[in-house]
Amino acid sequence: MKKTLLTLAGAVLVSVAAAQTKDPAKVQIIEGGKGYYYETILKDISKVDDQLSEKEPYKRFVMDQSKMEIPNKVDLYTKLWAFPPISQGNTGSCWCFSTVSMLESEIYRIQKKEVKLSEMYVVYWEYVLKATGFIEKRGNSLFAQGSEGNAVARVASTYGLVPEKEYTGKLNGRQFHTHKKMYGEMKAFLDGLKETNAWNKEEAIQTIKSIMNHYMGTPPTSFKVDGKEYTPMTFMKDYAKINPAEYVEILSYKQEPYWQKVEYTVPDNWWHSNDYYNIPLDDYMKIIRRVIDKGYTISIGGDVSEAGFLRETQCAIVPDFDIPTAYITEDARQFRFSNETTTDDHGMQMIGYIKDWKGDGFNWYLIKDSSSGSRNNDPNAKEFGYYFFREDYIKLKMMGFTVHKDAVKDILKKFK
Repeated sequence: MKKTLLTLAGAVLVSVAAAQTKDPAKVQIIEGGKGYYYETILKDISKVDDQLSEKEPYKRFVMDQSKMEIPNKVDLYTKLWAFPPISQGNTGSCWCFSTVSMLESEIYRIQKKEVKLSEMYVVYWEYVLKATGFIEKRGNSLFAQGSEGNAVARVASTYGLVPEKEYTGKLNGRQFHTHKKMYGEMKAFLDGLKETNAWNKEEAIQTIKSIMNHYMGTPPTSFKVDGKEYTPMTFMKDYAKINPAEYVEILSYKQEPYWQKVEYTVPDNWWHSNDYYNIPLDDYMKIIRRVIDKGYTISIGGDVSEAGFLRETQCAIVPDFDIPTAYITEDARQFRFSNETTTDDHGMQMIGYIKDWKGDGFNWYLIKDSSSGSRNNDPNAKEFGYYFFREDYIKLKMMGFTVHKDAVKDILKKFK
């Protein structure tokens, strides 16, 4: 009996080991100074910023997807309406690009209007709010380029929204955004206030605005659309018909109680919002499948630094040498968040899907992206600016998303 059990146990271990190593991997050499960011964006932004130092080649251990049959063509997907991808340039504003793009899709879903919104208008006022928080807390509040998707609704509820053509944030015919020098000047100024204990809020905020006005331009207070005069607030309410209060944040992490609104404890949630609806992982995945099927896009964020996330194929997959799909549970998800191997890296927009790709048992999702990593391919290809996420990657590594509350109203009823 003991021998039989030991034999069986050994067989199980061999089976598990085989399952964990069936996906091939390779060591990839990344050439220094290559790719869309260095070869395209830097050529434009070096007119404002100092040229970044040449990167040395480095090695990276990645999944080998070269022989896999993967759905990395846009035309394979049931696609919801969105503008084509645009670049965030040399900024840390993915949170804004992804969520503003979701709002544009919402305007189209509700009204069938194609309205391009200004990302930089939101970024401008978010910097003002960050600087205000830094001053009010005497330097004990994060002032950085990153933020969270729900910052867009928070900014819009106070400052409204504007069309992109009314505020591009790019002066002198620039092609790409760059905030390196602008952010550096603002950060140095605020750090100087802390060092000298010179906390005059009104004067300090005027200085922050003047720095941004120099690099980005002054945001408009009124403008005309289709011959009618609007303010940012009336444009948002009357023309775009966006109500920021109608958008909610869905989160799934085990460190806080499920079915309660909680704080998402990452640095980019610098204002400590506790308006995240925390739900179990299985419900989280079901909602994603359902809302995209019902015609709602979402702004989703999480970790994009894994071995199965390849810029070459533009596909994100969890390889079984990391963790077999059957073992991706809320515990495995929380473990990675707790030990910081899952980090809050990047925000994107989910705009399409494939159900059970060629019988592989997975749903795949079409992801619109603003970063340079999705642009290391033919700029004339339909895939330029997109990623393709297998649902196991979302289950393990994508922590939360923003969506219209009507898409999840049955879930929201379960909260106190």
